[in-house]
Amino acid sequence: MASRKARASAVAEPRRFMVPVDNRWGAGEMAVLDFGDPKRPVDMVFVHATGFNAMTYRSLLAPLAGPYRIWAVDLRGHGRSTLPTPPGWKRSWHDHRDDLVALLDAIDGPPVVLAGHSMGATSSLLAAAERPDRVRALALLDPVIWNRLAVVALNMPLLRRSARRIPLARNAAKRRSRFDSAEAAFQAYRGRGAFKGWPDAMLHDYLTDGLAPDIDGVSLTCVPEWEAANYAAQAHNPWLALARVHCPVRILKAETHSTCFVPDHAFGMKHVEARTLAGGNHFFPMLMQDAARDHLASGLT
Repeated sequence: MASRKARASAVAEPRRFMVPVDNRWGAGEMAVLDFGDPKRPVDMVFVHATGFNAMTYRSLLAPLAGPYRIWAVDLRGHGRSTLPTPPGWKRSWHDHRDDLVALLDAIDGPPVVLAGHSMGATSSLLAAAERPDRVRALALLDPVIWNRLAVVALNMPLLRRSARRIPLARNAAKRRSRFDSAEAAFQAYRGRGAFKGWPDAMLHDYLTDGLAPDIDGVSLTCVPEWEAANYAAQAHNPWLALARVHCPVRILKAETHSTCFVPDHAFGMKHVEARTLAGGNHFFPMLMQDAARDHLASGLT
């Protein structure tokens, strides 16, 4: 484990702090990793995918922090954030949207670039539609944007209730939640499932904030029930959000197993640019970091 920690520490260590959030979803604090010069304004806010955390993307984001300052945040129910997670199944990602709106309102300085992966990318889009004056561009990595018909269906009450039966949600709810040690968790995840092909250092970074000590070992900070609830919560409308924002929206989609159905040239949306990453799957930010990093950098220029 020591050698893995040494490799991970070769990437710049971000500063940590908490931002208070108090909205209709409950009050607490959002954990933030701060990369780059603390004296300059925030250039980009990056938001992670379902079940992960900001620290997971350290090796992706740190190389961008030379000329820029980047905040990476832990969403409600993830990582080190202390925002409450109401019991039961949620309907949408409006809680994450509203938490990001609170974060945007707390940032001093000019409008920022909002970026993210998967659920984090979609939540960033939803937040930008609520605070267009605080966002100058969006740089999204395989956001979850189903085709228009599917979005309409998922917003219907009957289908909202059945969404919890989708395989991703059901499988997440059954996920193992505790381990005897961080090393045991590392060995259980390494090369398997969603973590197949990940660099060891990136898996270590995920576990740094993805685990917390308990009485008998360590437990996931994003509990399986909350991860499953997020997979099932699809009653929001990213297409409406795309129509409401007028800043540049740059989308990089996976070639296989993509969750993004935005065409390369979306009708009536000249501000939206989407392209497909050849050879990339939904986890390309972990597996093809150079391509993902170049896309984020394009949003900053």
